[in-house]
Amino acid sequence: MDDKFELYDLRVEVVCPPGKRILCGAKAGDYFTLKGEMLELPPNQGISIYSLSSVLPLLPAKQRVTSKNDWMSTDALIACPDPNCPSQLKIVREGIRTFSHAETTVVPLEN
Repeated sequence: MDDKFELYDLRVEVVCPPGKRILCGAKAGDYFTLKGEMLELPPNQGISIYSLSSVLPLLPAKQRVTSKNDWMSTDALIACPDPNCPSQLKIVREGIRTFSHAETTVVPLEN
């Protein structure tokens, strides 16, 4: 039985209007990647837990293949949770990775 499924790799990047102050400690261009369930940060770079909390619930949905008409396919900017901070997190879909159901869970597929 074919138990394969696909997920997008994601890149989540800090964007900010030029000359504006970012309050969460990030810099414009800072990013992390999500490959499957693994979040990866570049060396010597962090991310605010508050910024992460604003984008985290959307990441599994952004990983899935969606209709081109679905807002999840088009909307990519998430506001900083601090109402005084002008920064945003931009979610970019990158390559697609193939996974196996059997390699990601012990719950069997039903026929």
